[in-house]
Amino acid sequence: MEFKENKAIYLQIADYLMDAVISGKYKECERIPSVRECAIELEVNVNTCMRAFEWLCQRDVIFLKRGLGYFVSKGAKKTILKEQRKEFFEETVPIIQGKMRNLNISIEELIERISQ
Repeated sequence: MEFKENKAIYLQIADYLMDAVISGKYKECERIPSVRECAIELEVNVNTCMRAFEWLCQRDVIFLKRGLGYFVSKGAKKTILKEQRKEFFEETVPIIQGKMRNLNISIEELIERISQ
């Protein structure tokens, strides 16, 4: 995984794991790789992965079964999609709208291009 400089690494790891849940790689109530396994796979510090796991636990995306590891929470996919849609409309859409205004691109032209 290649990390970007504009976002904290632990949040990029959280995004990576959420994408895996959305894509169906990890299903509800299914065990996910341990913090240590994740750190090895992504070639990062264990503490960085731990921070990502804690962040995901706080948002009810994953939960810890003591002695067994981390598991995907029930309804995690729905939770992730809801949050990502909210983020998209609050953060990404305004940037796109500003760019469209600057480039004099109408919504009709955008829809036409997307439809192609």
